[in-house]
Amino acid sequence: MRDIKEATLDITLFFLKDLNQCEAADALQDELVLIHQRPLKSNLKKKYQSVSEGIAKHGDSKLLKNIYTDLCMTLSVSKQVNIQHEVRQVQAADRRHQSLQVDSTSKEIPVECKNLFEAPEQDKEIRTVLTTGVAGIGKSISVQKFIVDWADGKENQDITFIFPLVFREINLKEKETQSLTRLISQFFPEIKGLNLARNYKFKLLFILDGLDECRLPLNFEGNEICRDVTSQVSLDVLLTNLIKGNLLPSALIWITTRPAAVSKIPPDCIDRVTEIRGFNDAQKEEYFRKRFTDADLASEIIDHVKQSKSLFIM
Repeated sequence: MRDIKEATLDITLFFLKDLNQCEAADALQDELVLIHQRPLKSNLKKKYQSVSEGIAKHGDSKLLKNIYTDLCMTLSVSKQVNIQHEVRQVQAADRRHQSLQVDSTSKEIPVECKNLFEAPEQDKEIRTVLTTGVAGIGKSISVQKFIVDWADGKENQDITFIFPLVFREINLKEKETQSLTRLISQFFPEIKGLNLARNYKFKLLFILDGLDECRLPLNFEGNEICRDVTSQVSLDVLLTNLIKGNLLPSALIWITTRPAAVSKIPPDCIDRVTEIRGFNDAQKEEYFRKRFTDADLASEIIDHVKQSKSLFIM
């Protein structure tokens, strides 16, 4: 039924433009977008609104909004990423947290996840963001929060469509040849029929989560150039051209990864690098009090964690 409605609106849109009825055409264009956006938002919210921690029992999950605590995320001054051993990075991050709390003149630049693509200057555009962080620090949870806030209509409503793609799942299609349009419709069947070639009319965000798990070669220098969303090419060619901006140059790209895999992406393909450093001391306490509704139990856990330096710096 939706396909018939969309086809009818498409034909009407064509004639309105032909008759120079621009205002009516724009209103109809918005309706065409909503046909796809509504079910996408609904399904993404269902998928990402709950979270399981540790070894969760069947059905043992909590609503993200009830336990989510803001993480400490900072902007990197350069595109060089620290790839030292992750345990040392956690220790270093903890020392930086302490200095941030006592030194207001620190050069660390905090950034809120919802503002990832905000440019510091009007004439500068942030298209591709790379977010790094050690294993378990909260990269995927940050992605979840970003998506749920968008689906709920709370944040980043200038973005028309968000397409979260997990490298763990992308790997299963590494041998396939297909177009970007087909790939997106496979992962998000609710937007099947959406004309990505009309991207000038809406803003897209592709979230590529878990680059460190990517099994593709990501041959940025050797791959052929692809600018057509309907061209049948290898998955490696699709992703490298999407990240470089040959495919859908106006689309936003957010890549998350552990530090060791950062070198897979050429620095000139990245506009901004951010690092998730976990919780500062206040955020740690806030998290435990949200996670455990029994106030006495939460206090006991906080005291226990504080007594163990190796736990408290995590």
